[in-house]
Amino acid sequence: MAPSFKGVDFYDLDSLFSDEEKMVRDTIREWVEDQVMPVIQEAYIERRFPRDLIAGMGELGMLGANLPEEYGCAGLNNVAYGLIMQELERGDSGIRSFASVQGALVMYPIYAFGSEEQRREWLPRLASGDAIGCFGLTEPDYGSNPGGMVTTARRSDGGWVLNGTKMWITNGSMSDVAIIWAQTGEIGDTSGIRGFVVPTDLPGFSARDQKGKLSLLASDTSELHLEDVEIPESAILPETSGLKNPLMCLTQARYGIAWGALGAAMACYDEALNYAGERVMFDGPIAGKQIQQTRLADMITGITQGQLMAYRLGRMKDDGTMTPFQVSMAKRTNVDMACEVAREARRLLGGNGILVEYSAMRHMANLESVYTYEGTHDIHGLILGQAVTGLAAY
Repeated sequence: MAPSFKGVDFYDLDSLFSDEEKMVRDTIREWVEDQVMPVIQEAYIERRFPRDLIAGMGELGMLGANLPEEYGCAGLNNVAYGLIMQELERGDSGIRSFASVQGALVMYPIYAFGSEEQRREWLPRLASGDAIGCFGLTEPDYGSNPGGMVTTARRSDGGWVLNGTKMWITNGSMSDVAIIWAQTGEIGDTSGIRGFVVPTDLPGFSARDQKGKLSLLASDTSELHLEDVEIPESAILPETSGLKNPLMCLTQARYGIAWGALGAAMACYDEALNYAGERVMFDGPIAGKQIQQTRLADMITGITQGQLMAYRLGRMKDDGTMTPFQVSMAKRTNVDMACEVAREARRLLGGNGILVEYSAMRHMANLESVYTYEGTHDIHGLILGQAVTGLAAY
């Protein structure tokens, strides 16, 4: 009789994780089951981010978890951080997106490029969830080509004046601080791009919710408008000097996405497998039907491949050998896989698959955004193409 593999760890990756990594994963998994799952369906239908979860995320050290303890962070390794992202996205992509933006796109640039004063002022507050941050890079006409940004920072007496618009900004409407990337030189000269730490209560700074979304409904997505926003000289991230710095931030976020997409895929697979075992059709559970077994086999194979890629990437990140090209491959591959798993899970569930009581269609819709943000699937393909040919096609 064939052995039974009921979980999602088909290749026994559990044996490769340290005790601390497994403890972190299991703690976050339990929190997601207890705190996220009871509220996420309603939050999704009501198109709101469940803000009551933020304090718990801070208390458990999920925000900027791989940054040093001296700044109020958990100081975990990158595999443990990845497992946190995985478990959060088991709940919902919007929950993982909140933590990913807070940690990788707000806290990381302050830590990596900021002054010691900026680190001391903001990192402990952001780690605890007492302050919320957002990352202002993408503009209405400049997504895949951020180097073309037209948001400007111009010198003034004692500081800078910011003008511009940012779009598709996660956490924007509820943020206390924004990391704004702006052009200090001539438009098109990427060497003039600098980062700024901008409190959102300054005159001329406004945010409004992005209307009409059909994906990431339980996430805060906003447009930012900066009209003659005056900031002091101390607001600049002193170690920023060009487009490479925001791209370094995106590498951190993409790393977390590669793990997070696994969580969404795992949730869909678990739901499909359990449903197939319980749903009776033609005198037997549909789990015993060939077409559904093939679906499930494809799902677990894709998840297993993604797990191995994310695990290896995490170990390389901890060793300091990870490259942005490898992150592009993992983000691109794992999100594409998760989209397919969610789609096939929805189909296996039949008519029930469109109901909010089941998670597959919610994950499927969310993943369409994840497929696009932090570098579209196609752009990451071109990044990989450049890596293997030495020729840039964009």
